[in-house]
Amino acid sequence: MLQTTDNHTGVYFHIPFCKKACHYCNFHFSTSIQSKAELTEAIVKEIEMISGKESRLISTIYFGGGTPSLLLRKELRMILDKTKSSFTLIENPEITFEVNPDDVTELMLQFWKDQGINRLSIGIQSFRDEDLKWMNRAHQSTQAVDAIKLAKAVGFDNYSIDLIYGIPGLSDEAWIENIEKALAFEIPHLSAYALTVETKTALKTMIENGKIANVDEDQQARQFLILSDMMIAAGYEHYEISNFAKPGMRSKHNTSYWNNIPYFGFGPGAHSFDGKARYWNVSHNSRYIEAIEQGSMAFEKELLTPLQLLNEYIMTSLRTMEGTSFKTIIQKWGEYYATEISSKLQNWINLGYLNLNNDGFCLSREGKLFADGIAADLFC
Repeated sequence: MLQTTDNHTGVYFHIPFCKKACHYCNFHFSTSIQSKAELTEAIVKEIEMISGKESRLISTIYFGGGTPSLLLRKELRMILDKTKSSFTLIENPEITFEVNPDDVTELMLQFWKDQGINRLSIGIQSFRDEDLKWMNRAHQSTQAVDAIKLAKAVGFDNYSIDLIYGIPGLSDEAWIENIEKALAFEIPHLSAYALTVETKTALKTMIENGKIANVDEDQQARQFLILSDMMIAAGYEHYEISNFAKPGMRSKHNTSYWNNIPYFGFGPGAHSFDGKARYWNVSHNSRYIEAIEQGSMAFEKELLTPLQLLNEYIMTSLRTMEGTSFKTIIQKWGEYYATEISSKLQNWINLGYLNLNNDGFCLSREGKLFADGIAADLFC
């Protein structure tokens, strides 16, 4: 008999390798794959070190990065085999694999499927070559289209694509064309992100040196609302600020993050959460490998106070379609905090940014543009 979801957890693997460095990305990765075999062995050993301490059922597995589709067949098999032999998995867990369009072939798709991967996240970012070149992506628009067609042909009926909006020079008309191309494929799931200028990225350096224009917040807000309206009109649930899904096709793994369900992270830079504390591995491939080989782990830890956990719940739940639940707040933190939060709502309701629902409150269409600020104002 399967246990309740209260006893479920997810597993995340960070595969820190990429063919090229996208101008906007500040995730931990390396464009050199020389240590890939060693790092795979280190991840397998990290699983061994952690799994014996855990009794929860694994319900979701997510390969992110970086570019997991750069893993060789034997490397992917090693990680999956060790996961399956070390943890107890629910029947038919959701296993998501991030891929770049230029790595997608019919042969590899069939291999991934044979390994139990049942959900793909395809990093398309744009169907326009000028955008892809601007971002320094490794693929072209024809490969993006081919990747979706091949995935569907091989039998992946659960997949997501990524798009980026708010790119300097991306007109509203061009953005609408991007969305229309995605809708034409009847994609089950879309993740869409505003271009952000992160520290230690080529994008930030180019903006500071005046080589390219900075992002336009008005353009980003406009294109976000265009996206939301078009996706909802097409029958998708806007179930989280950056995510849209056909009914029944939400990402189970990412939903667990927003519901503050514990999860394990393996690999350099990966994060974990046990319900009370957050852990994150060192974001350095050789230091990660060296620590694991010595039988230790290079990580940092933050023990969260009950108030921090409450504020995290406000921040994550507010991003979702269902919103923040007073019932949950009262059950976990007490009526005092529910009353305190309730006293701060009226201003946002008057502005039209928050709506009350049966069990609490959620962001309105326009309120989603100010989610972080609203959440910060509601923190206890």
